Amino acid sequence: MAIKALFTYNYGREKIKDIESFGYDIKVVKEEDLIYSDELSNVEVLICYDPFKTLDIEKMKNLKWVQLSSIGIDQLPVEYVKDTSIIISNNKGGYSIPMGEWIVLKTLELFKNSKKLYENQTNRKWKIDTSIMELYGKTIGFIGTGSIAMEAAKRFQGFGVNLVGVNTNGRDIQYFNKCYAMRELDEMLKLCDVVVGTIPYTKTTHHLINEDRFIEMKPGSFFINVARGSIVDEVSLIKNLKSGKLAGAALDVFEQEPLKEHNPLWDLNNVILTSHSSWISEMRNERRFDLIYSNMKKYVQGEELINVVNLKKGY
Repeated sequence: MAIKALFTYNYGREKIKDIESFGYDIKVVKEEDLIYSDELSNVEVLICYDPFKTLDIEKMKNLKWVQLSSIGIDQLPVEYVKDTSIIISNNKGGYSIPMGEWIVLKTLELFKNSKKLYENQTNRKWKIDTSIMELYGKTIGFIGTGSIAMEAAKRFQGFGVNLVGVNTNGRDIQYFNKCYAMRELDEMLKLCDVVVGTIPYTKTTHHLINEDRFIEMKPGSFFINVARGSIVDEVSLIKNLKSGKLAGAALDVFEQEPLKEHNPLWDLNNVILTSHSSWISEMRNERRFDLIYSNMKKYVQGEELINVVNLKKGY
C-alpha cells in the first residue's frame, strides 16, 4: 500500500511524480488553506514549513515524520511532538550559501557606510565620507558555527580577517582561526570588531545577546543577526545602537515579525534592515527539493534520514 504524504508546497507535477514513484500517494494543499479533515487521517509524512497555526497534528494519529522546509523549528508544537515517536527533520544547510553571502555583503556595507552613500546618491549629494573603514585585519566572531557560519567564513577567506566562533564545547571548525566554548562567549566578544548571530533559537539561547553581552563587546563594534530575532534582547540592542556603543547593525530577523511600524529600529541611521530575506535565492527551491527527494527515498528504504532534529537540544 502506498504511503500517504501531504505537501504544503507544490514543487510541480513532474517532481511530485518522481517522488510518487518511490511508493507514495501525495496530496498537495497550500498551508494557508490547511485544516484537519478526515481525509488526512492516514497521512504518514508531512512536508511543510508552518501549517501548525491552523492544522492540529494531534489529530493526525498516523503521522510518523515531518520534514520542515526551514532550519528553525520554533513554529513546531515541540512539546506535543516530544511525547510522540514522530521524526522531525529540517532543511539545515539548504539556505546556508545565500545567508553566507548576505553576511559578507552586510559586513562590507557596514564598514563602507553604504547606507549613507546611497542616501547621498538619492539626494544628488556629492560628499566624500572619510569615516569609511577597511575590513582587512579585523576580527569577526560568530555565535554558532553551523553550516551558515561555515559558508560565511569560507567566503571571508580572501579578506585577511581573523575568524573566531563559539560553539558548545569549543571544537575546531573548518575556516575558523579559533573556536571557543559557549562558557567562553564573553571572552570571545571582547575580541570582535563584528559579532554575527548564527545560533539556533532555543529556550537556552533566548536573549543570549543581552545588556551584559553588549557591555562585553568592543566599543564601536558591529552586530549582525541572521539567526532568530529572539536570541537578542531588542530593547538592549536599540539602547546600545543609540548610545554609540555599537557602531551599527545589520538585521534580517526580529523579535516580532513583521517588524512593527513604530519600532525604533526603522529610524536608526546606523542600522540596515531586511525583511527576513537573507535565505532567498533562485536556488532555494532546488536545494529544498533535493533534500526532500533524498529523504523520502531513504524513508521508504528504511534508511536514516538527513537532518533529523534533536528535540531536546532544539536543533
